[in-house]
Amino acid sequence: MIYLQDQYKPLLRYNLQFFAESSSGGEKTEKATPKKKEKAREEGQVARSNEIATALMFIGMFSALKILGPNLIQDLIQFTKEIFGLFTIKEISIQYASGLMNHAIKTLISLLAPFFIVAVVIGFVSNFIQVGWHPTTKPIMPKLSNLSPIQGFKRLFSMRSLMELLKAFLKIGIILILVYSTVKNYESTILVIYDIPVLEAYSLIANLCFDIGIKVGAFFIIVALADYIYQKVHLSNKLKMTKQEVKDEYKQSEGNPEIKSKIRQKMREASMRRMMQDLPKADVIITNPTHFAVAIKYETDNQGAPIVIAKGADIIAAKIREVAKENNIQIVENKTLARTLFYTVEIGEEIPPDLYQAVAEILAFVYNLNKNIQQA
Repeated sequence: MIYLQDQYKPLLRYNLQFFAESSSGGEKTEKATPKKKEKAREEGQVARSNEIATALMFIGMFSALKILGPNLIQDLIQFTKEIFGLFTIKEISIQYASGLMNHAIKTLISLLAPFFIVAVVIGFVSNFIQVGWHPTTKPIMPKLSNLSPIQGFKRLFSMRSLMELLKAFLKIGIILILVYSTVKNYESTILVIYDIPVLEAYSLIANLCFDIGIKVGAFFIIVALADYIYQKVHLSNKLKMTKQEVKDEYKQSEGNPEIKSKIRQKMREASMRRMMQDLPKADVIITNPTHFAVAIKYETDNQGAPIVIAKGADIIAAKIREVAKENNIQIVENKTLARTLFYTVEIGEEIPPDLYQAVAEILAFVYNLNKNIQQA
């Protein structure tokens, strides 16, 4: 708390918490981590534009109309003839009317089925190319917040809703312009549509609808691309995290760094204890002479090469030399070899072939020295 006061009493009182960010860790400046993106994806929060489905639907449906148009027109003409043929029948029985109704329903289903299939395929493809295959039921699960009248009014009268309304009016206006211009081009033929054969009239209407659908679909593709880019940017900004949130997530996924550091320290201590327990088995200690110390053991019964059973630098090297003296292990100074073994060979590994000769000479020297000591 900060107080602005005169000599006796406070004048103004400020609560600094009002100036803090709403979320812990400060401003959301960090990009969302893969874990948060995956969680958002599972909850249905993905960059997806409904305009893409609309654009593909227009183009797909009217393309289907163009392709299936001739057969569709023939079926419609035949169906129309059958309907008008009823006017020549004086008496229509219930069975005849029932059969005609069934035939009409089957005809309509056969005419509309291809368009329904195209619509389903386009709906699936439009979503698949945007978000891939990741089905989830979380977006359709009921939420209590969605039932709140206050939240509903906020969403209804929000700036986002106002922008969506303005976009809808703008799209309707452009679509009306496209429809008007297309119909204007067909004006001369539309005026004589009653004077041409039925087949040609159907064909004319189909071509008109196809031209309108393609133009409107092309317009929606442009809108869809712009809207998809906006949705990607909007979602990216929405999923941004604070530095503290990134740290907390790292701790949850990777573990607390302090705990991991203590675990590594315990592992090093355990490794050090095992190394010191194996050290008395060494045949020779090769030193630098004070900076590095490497313990070598060679089992004559083993067909393999000598093994490094311990190594260390500075303080650990001094401890290795101390243990070596306590166990009467020979210490041989060879700066180059000690440094090479320390940096290139890990504990428990055999020495590389290019060091065989140097290590063999030292082992031979140590064996002869120990033999002379025992004889003396």
